[in-house]
Amino acid sequence: MARITASVYTSHVPAIGAAIDLGKTQEDYWKPLFAGYDFSKQWMKDNKPDVIFLVYNDHATAFSLDLIPTFAIGTAAEYQPADEGWGPRPVPKVIGHPELASHIAQSVIQQDFDLTIVNKMEVDHGLTVPLSLMCGQPEAWPCPVIPFAVNVVQYPVPSGQRCYNLGKAIRKAVESFDQDLNVQIWGTGGMSHQLQGARAGLINRDWDNAWLDQLINDPEAAAATPHIDYVREAGSEGIELVMWLIARGAMADVAGGPAPKLAHRFYHVPASNTAVGHVILENS
Repeated sequence: MARITASVYTSHVPAIGAAIDLGKTQEDYWKPLFAGYDFSKQWMKDNKPDVIFLVYNDHATAFSLDLIPTFAIGTAAEYQPADEGWGPRPVPKVIGHPELASHIAQSVIQQDFDLTIVNKMEVDHGLTVPLSLMCGQPEAWPCPVIPFAVNVVQYPVPSGQRCYNLGKAIRKAVESFDQDLNVQIWGTGGMSHQLQGARAGLINRDWDNAWLDQLINDPEAAAATPHIDYVREAGSEGIELVMWLIARGAMADVAGGPAPKLAHRFYHVPASNTAVGHVILENS
């Protein structure tokens, strides 16, 4: 059967993608950030999955204010990089895994989670920046990717607990798939940042790192974080962190297995106007 072997967590700041694409990664401003992913790139080569289930949020490219699903799973064979106003990023197209994606959709919906099925969409920086951070600049991404979009843009947004429970359902779905596949689940977005209003530019290093401690060691507590705490402590866009809880809920220890191994942890501020967090957890 298929199995989830690891979870990866990372911010997906669009300016990071621009720094990569414009060859600025070794500039003084950016160099410390990208150094934090040197381990991760090698880890990815050493632990290449068969499929990545990548949780992210769309930034008004595939969806608009006319139609925003709470949870949407991509079941297409491929996805083109989106034009977000300055042309598509010069990155490879994303190859999907329709068979596993359709199986997960069937299983998760039967576990009482309502998903929107997406057979055609483009993918923006929310998905491509994490791939670039972990995989560099290859001619093709190392494996198929299943995009899973979460609405954290238009209120109401799903709670952390809902996302955590959804991760549990995704793990069950993956483990019921009858092919021997090594699957990684990635949660992206965050950490603390606010893009508008009187608190624009807010970054809360202490809160971010305390939340990371909980995510790693006490995910039930992290999942119980009230929505208002994300907004108050991590800024209006800090709510993106609920997407990390989908990945954390899919890990084996949540279902009674052994605690995951912390392979890597990194935190850096600022990247543009955002705090960047990054964690890799391996199932034992």
